[in-house]
This record gives sequence, C-alpha cells and structure tokens, in this order.
Amino acid sequence: MAQWTSAVGAAQLARQLQAQQRPAGPGSRRPPAYRALADGIRLLVLEGRVAVAARLPAERELALALAVSRTTVAAAYEALRAEGFLESRRGAGSWTAVPAGNPLPARGLEPLPPEALGSMIDLGCASLPAPEPWLTRAVQGALEELPPYAHTHGDYPAGLPALRRMIADRYTGAGIPTMPEQIMVTTGAMGAIDAICHLFGGRGERIAVESPSYANILQLMREAGARLVPVAMEEGLAGWDLNRWRQVLRDAAPRLGYVVADFHNPTGALADEERRRALVDAARSAGTVLVVDETMRELHLDEDVAMPRPVCAFDPAGSTVLTVGSASKAFWAGMRIGWVRAAPDVIRSLVAARAYADMGTPVLEQLAVNWLMRTGGWEEAVRLRREQARENRDALVAAVRRELPEWEFSVPGGGLTLWVRTGGLSGSRLAVAGEGVGVRVPSGPRFGVDGAFEGYVRLPFTVGGPVADEAAQRLAQAARLVGAGAGAGMEAPRTFVA
Repeated sequence: MAQWTSAVGAAQLARQLQAQQRPAGPGSRRPPAYRALADGIRLLVLEGRVAVAARLPAERELALALAVSRTTVAAAYEALRAEGFLESRRGAGSWTAVPAGNPLPARGLEPLPPEALGSMIDLGCASLPAPEPWLTRAVQGALEELPPYAHTHGDYPAGLPALRRMIADRYTGAGIPTMPEQIMVTTGAMGAIDAICHLFGGRGERIAVESPSYANILQLMREAGARLVPVAMEEGLAGWDLNRWRQVLRDAAPRLGYVVADFHNPTGALADEERRRALVDAARSAGTVLVVDETMRELHLDEDVAMPRPVCAFDPAGSTVLTVGSASKAFWAGMRIGWVRAAPDVIRSLVAARAYADMGTPVLEQLAVNWLMRTGGWEEAVRLRREQARENRDALVAAVRRELPEWEFSVPGGGLTLWVRTGGLSGSRLAVAGEGVGVRVPSGPRFGVDGAFEGYVRLPFTVGGPVADEAAQRLAQAARLVGAGAGAGMEAPRTFVA
C-alpha cells in the first residue's frame, strides 16, 4: 500500500524550486546540480511548502520540467533517501519524509512550544502578552455575570445577545449603522474566516488574495480546497494595486476576495479611503464578496496616523463586504473571540452552517470581552497594547538597522509586523539557519503563493529592549551562515536548543 497522502506535480515543484534560486555571490562555489536539487527539495519540506508524505513526480517528469538530465534527478532523489527526506517503493513511487529527530515542519505560524522559550527567541507569532491588569479584571467581571447564563443550555450559535449588541453599537458609533442581527460572534478571526470560506468558497472556488498575505489564512483556504489567485501589492507601504485588482476580478471572477486593509499582515500597509471605495466598487461590479480582516485596525502606533473609515462604510448593507474583527491582536491572542459583520441573511446562513462545526463560542470569554467594551477597559487595554508594540517596533527597527544594514524595509505606522527584504539571501535558508542559532523567524514564502517572496522574512513587534538586540544579533549570525553557503547544505536543527 502506498505511504503517500498527497501529490505534488512536476510543474508546481519546478516553480517552487526556481523561486528559491538566487545569483551566486562573487567567489562562491556552486554545488553539483544534483546536490542543489536535493537541497532545494529538502528546504521545501522543512518549510512545510511541500507536505510530508507528498508523492513527488517521477524522475523523467521532473527532469523535463526543470530542463535537467534524468540522471541529475535520480541522484538528487537518492541523496534525499540517504538523508531520510525521501522514501520509495517499487510501483508506488517516492514520497517526502522527515528523519527521526527532526521537528515536523509547521505549515502555518504555530506558537513555539513553551519548553523552548528559554533558549529560542520566537519571532514566529505576531502576538504580545496579555495587557494586565485588564485580563484579570475582565475575567473577574465575567465570572460575576456568569450565574444567569449557567442556568441555560449555554449554546449561542450567533453569540451572546449582549455582545452582539455591544459590537453592533460600536460600529454604529463609528458612523456605520449596524443591527445586532448583522453580527455573529466566532471563535477568533480564524473561526470567522473558516466559516465564510465554507459558506462561499467551496472546493475549487477561486479566492483572490493579496500577495503577500497572512500565512495562516492562506493555509486555511488551501485546506478548504480553494484555488488562490494572488494579487500583487505595491512596493513598501503603498498598499493595494487597484489596476491589478480590477484585472483579477474581471478575468478570474473569484467568488471571494480576502484583504487586510488596516496595517496589512505582513507588510504593515494602510489602505486609504480612495482605494477602499474603489475596491468595493470593483468587487460589487464583478460579483465578488470581499472578506475584510480588521484584526489590526486598532493598533495604530504613531500619533500622526489618520485612520480611514472601515471598508464596510462603503458597503453599509453588507452585501459585498464581510468584515471580520477580533480581540486576539488588539487585546490578547488567548482571548479567542472574533466576529463577522454582514447582511442579516448572510449572518443567518453562517449561523445555520455553524451547527455542523463548533456550535458556538465560549460564554465566559464572550462575557469578558463584553465587560471590557462596556466599562471602558477595552480602550485602556488597547492603549497599553499600542505603547508596548510601539516600544518594541522602535527597538527592533534600531537593532536590525544596526546589525543588518543591508536589509531593507519600510516602518509601518501601526500593526505588529515588519516585512523585510533580506539583501538577496534566501528567507527559507535564513529560517533554517536561525533555528540553529536560537532565533525563530518565518520566511517570506509562507506569505505567498507557489514559492513567492523567497528574499523576505517577517519580523513581528513581539520583543523589545535587550531581547530585540539579541534577536538582531542572532539573525545577523544566521545571515552570515547563509551568505557563506552553509544555508544550502546545512543540517536542519534537531532540537529547539540554541
């Protein structure tokens, strides 16, 4: 019986391998062709961009796609088998594997295991510690309000009525009239987008996504069977390229479009009102539903940032724009409360479909968020979050500029992430080398489609002070290893110990 659970085509694998290629530096020695091919495939497996137990193309097929000899591919496969990254069986083909002792590659941006935090600086997740004392106060307030709910069944598929009303009132207060019937409370923003994808984006449906975009959402959509259509962002913090969006909406006719208008993850771009209005108009004309991720909206860090109106202000009825919000970024990642704002009929459909998924969102956490919003604690907690993120951003920017002056980036006015061009180095190899020297960083291709952004990494504002200095020093050490050629053939880290 075959041991593979998925397959990667020759053309797809060739695109991913070619996206890794970078010009050789002066005086550097090129490895043999088979060795370079084996290293490239191994890197894709370690990065999670080719799944473990994925059947690879036959030698002849991959040789044709790469325009190399079959002997080169055969030698690369043999090297991978010897290293434990490939298994084969006559009649069943060859499939990817990981050697014993290697951590399984993460396909998203999972948090670092707690036992590794003492030795590894984690720049993988864009999340900050809870803004105390507001978490404790919110939980205490929720416990005081819990008894009446404890006498009920506890299932509220659309969310607690009090929290739905509170969220609706906040939109109304921002100048966007909203009824509670337009709100569904979810288990985080991921739960909201997962529900939307299953309702609108069935298997094989096209979804237009920014390129780059948030890695975990891209993976969620892939696993839902969507066909992702990337739309390139403009350089730096300029944001959306409206001409490209209009072309994709017209030519590909995607069922959904996923965008982050407020301090885009990972670039930090903030879309202005003109772009917001234009994109809504283009989506409405094309019959595309826009899923707008607002999870970073409240994290404006600089005083001179003028926040534009939410995207849903240009579609007040909610027929074209589905807005997703969350407490996870603005407050704390452990507070898994999100919400969707949409037309009442869309909310009813989402609620009905939810009965076959997670049934509802935890009552106690909903009460905690409702307490924060009702008492003014939310604003105080978000103010603390902004201060911490601003201090961390400034410390990280200074450290990276000092230790890695050849790296390029634009400093965003908000959000939690820095999108960095790595001076021609492979972001994937930097990620592998980084774990070996004690810093965990996600590479650019995680945020793209089919291997794009190999020359980038994402750095979140999660560390500051001396830790930011140490993180930059370790990144510089990883960059030296990769620049010296160690990143291509180096062993993957076998533990989380630096």
